[in-house]
Amino acid sequence: MTTKPTVKQLRLVVETDDFDEAVAFYRDVLGMPEEFYLESEGHALVMALQAGRATLEIVNPAQKRLIDQLEVGRDVGRSIRVAFEVADAATFTARALNGGAQLIAPPTETPWRSLNSRLEAPAGLQITLFEELDG
Repeated sequence: MTTKPTVKQLRLVVETDDFDEAVAFYRDVLGMPEEFYLESEGHALVMALQAGRATLEIVNPAQKRLIDQLEVGRDVGRSIRVAFEVADAATFTARALNGGAQLIAPPTETPWRSLNSRLEAPAGLQITLFEELDG
């Protein structure tokens, strides 16, 4: 059965004390195009960056631990982690490190044929950069 989707967009809203650092990392280092930027009263700032297709991936604690073990070798994840599909995980991991991220685990092949790295990124996000190896 096909139903018309009711949710048109997924937006992850992240608060950060260092707005410029976060923008520089996600927009300039990871290459996410700017959708809009607004400055309001009281120096209130918001910038929306496009990330291609968005999904909400819901996992139970056992799956979170499994992903941590496969990507990092130990349990390090939080209840929220952001994953970005990239064309080349090794290149983007190096770019992210040069742009201010901290390495948790280098690109590692998973059983589901993706190459995943784990990083601590600006704005307090733990991220995975992943490359699909099969097509």
